[in-house]
Amino acid sequence: MTTSDLPPTPDAATRTNALPVSRAAANNEAVKRRRLILPVALAAVAAALLALGIVPRLHASTALTEQVYAQREVPVETVAPTRAPASQELLLPGSVTPYADASIYARTSGYVQHWYADIGTKVKAGQTLADIQTPELDAQLKQARADEATAKANYAFANSTAQRWQTMLKTQSVSQQDTDAKTSDSEAKLAALQSAQANVARLTELVSYEKVTAPFDGVVTVRNVDVGALVTSGGSPGLAGMPGELFHIEQTDRLRIFVNVPQDDASSISTGTQLYLTTQQYPGRRFAATVARSANAIDPVSRTLRVEIDVDNHDGALLPGAYAQVHLALQTAHPALELPVSALLFRPDGVTVAVIGKSNTVQLKTVTIGRDFGTYVEIATGVEATDRVINNPGDAISNGEAVRVVASAALHG
Repeated sequence: MTTSDLPPTPDAATRTNALPVSRAAANNEAVKRRRLILPVALAAVAAALLALGIVPRLHASTALTEQVYAQREVPVETVAPTRAPASQELLLPGSVTPYADASIYARTSGYVQHWYADIGTKVKAGQTLADIQTPELDAQLKQARADEATAKANYAFANSTAQRWQTMLKTQSVSQQDTDAKTSDSEAKLAALQSAQANVARLTELVSYEKVTAPFDGVVTVRNVDVGALVTSGGSPGLAGMPGELFHIEQTDRLRIFVNVPQDDASSISTGTQLYLTTQQYPGRRFAATVARSANAIDPVSRTLRVEIDVDNHDGALLPGAYAQVHLALQTAHPALELPVSALLFRPDGVTVAVIGKSNTVQLKTVTIGRDFGTYVEIATGVEATDRVINNPGDAISNGEAVRVVASAALHG
């Protein structure tokens, strides 16, 4: 009997049957694993995709939260009010004019016999500028003097006659009526004499105008006559195109400058205020001057105060008609606080500043502006020296808004 004919042993049968079963189970296990891996992989992919989308959103949300928190307290810069300067320089334009300015006209009619002063000549008061020849006026004066002599003789005779009649009246030698007639005649002759004397005085005065003289010390700036020119009393010279004046004289050793001071600064200007002038012709040079007088009234059109300034010009450096800049030092006895203009808010209810109040919140204060220093202004009322004023506040800033101080600006020195 061979081995193949023997029946299989139980162990061998079990191994023979177990082999296919193990392979099937393994296959089943592999299938189950594959089925599990796919959902896990899909879940992992989904989780990765979600992570890629959610994480940036989380970061953005965190950043947004931080930004909202930061914006909840607006960062601001503060400035502290300081005392404004007691003196402020006011710069105004001025026109230089002569201290005295006169047009010289003829007071008598005639021909110019000679002139003595040309343009640019410095003359003294009473100096002869020209001679006017008036033969007709001289003849009239001679006739008036003759009439005066006649009237004087008539009055002398009438007066002596009246006195004799007054003496005879005392002895009743003449009547009262005849005496009164002689006295009346004497008085009439006296009146005629006085009239003749007045006429002589008038003509003498006119003859004196044959010499045209300077009314004050100055410089001749215009000469409109020449020898032989016919001039008329108070009229125009006989030369074509000439104006009515014979000469024009200006006093230049002392000059006047007129300026218009704004209404806000008018109260700081008074007679005797010291100042100085500058001109383009003399860079760096200062001409000392003094406020001589003012109009003491505000011009309703320009809202300015007319002020006259006198300056000594004996060296002749300044010329009449020139442009000058007037530097006025305005003094204030009690200067207020000042702030930069960047701290001001212009609201419908007035000029406002934002200060930091309790718990770092905004408090708006209405202020009154005083003097203007350009980039800084004087705050007359509304702020205290201890206030922390917000510099460059936003237009939308409001009361109670929370802020955060990031820096404090330093005022100008």
